[in-house]
Amino acid sequence: MAGKYIVACGGTGGHTFPGLAVANALRARGHEVVVWASGRAIEGTVLKGWDGAVFSTGARPLVAKNLLANLISLLRCRREMKRFKPSALLAMGSYASLEPVMAAVVRRVPVVLHEANTVPGRAVDWLARHAKTVAVSFAMTSEYLKGRNVVRTGLPVRSEIASRPRLDEVPPDDFCVFVTGGSQGAHRVNELASQAMLLVQRGLAKRHDGRRLFVIHQTGKADEEMVRRRYADAGMPSRVQAFEHEMGRAFATADMVVARAGASTCFELALVGKPAFFIPLPGAVRNHQHFNALAFVQAGAADEGMQDVLTPRALANFILHKIDHPEELARKAAAMHTLAAPDAADKVADLVEQAAGDSH
Repeated sequence: MAGKYIVACGGTGGHTFPGLAVANALRARGHEVVVWASGRAIEGTVLKGWDGAVFSTGARPLVAKNLLANLISLLRCRREMKRFKPSALLAMGSYASLEPVMAAVVRRVPVVLHEANTVPGRAVDWLARHAKTVAVSFAMTSEYLKGRNVVRTGLPVRSEIASRPRLDEVPPDDFCVFVTGGSQGAHRVNELASQAMLLVQRGLAKRHDGRRLFVIHQTGKADEEMVRRRYADAGMPSRVQAFEHEMGRAFATADMVVARAGASTCFELALVGKPAFFIPLPGAVRNHQHFNALAFVQAGAADEGMQDVLTPRALANFILHKIDHPEELARKAAAMHTLAAPDAADKVADLVEQAAGDSH
């Protein structure tokens, strides 16, 4: 029987992309699905991949100055939930989950939560008591949610990123590094990686074997011009964009990826089988990006460098070593594939249907 579902997945691309994957899975089963987002600008870019209904909650990060805005958001959510009468709500974590879940509790709508990271964020930690089920990406997450109904599903990712062709502009013999700090970019990663790439370029130039470096760099809006100019001034073959709209092709082209360790990035890399060098965000809540990276490092799929001590020279030397030892990258790529969760969206959709008492 077809149901009506809300998927609350705003805040960042890391929460929105997985939510959209489940929304598409539910809609493919014949259900009516509305995506609830907070209305932040970054969501507009991400939501271009969703052609269904969207409701803007107006939720804001949980700080004192946003108290009134969040109260208004709660009232908006309650009113819209009363009008729509959903069978169940799926909330993907972050501050954008709070008002939708509280509105669902008031309206007695079943709630399923999904925690993307190894260590639960404050929102999921606090809201878990109201959920029928908490779906998690990593096995270790259940240790933090004792007493809750926890199911490991993996993290839903955009299936369209898999099996994409290479980017035509990148010569097939070039060693290609894809740098990404996530959908919003990361200034310190941009600084570290761009300087390191220039050192790699110089290192290769001294060898006279004709090997060249090509860099694909997703910078975020703030650093796009700075990074593009830095590469241009050095004659570095590169593709620099604030937001990379061809993620699948970028992954397919890259020999390795330098990235933050957000859960979406981790599981997208697993799906496409690309070895990674992770630079976790130091200020991430409960240091969850380090623990995300650690899970992949321990599986032999990635390496990790700490932002506070990593230098451009160290990163450059690491990349030059990998260029000389392609067999190491091949082993890590194979290990990455073992961590993929290609059916995660369907597993979460199953839980949402179960929460609503639907069958298919």
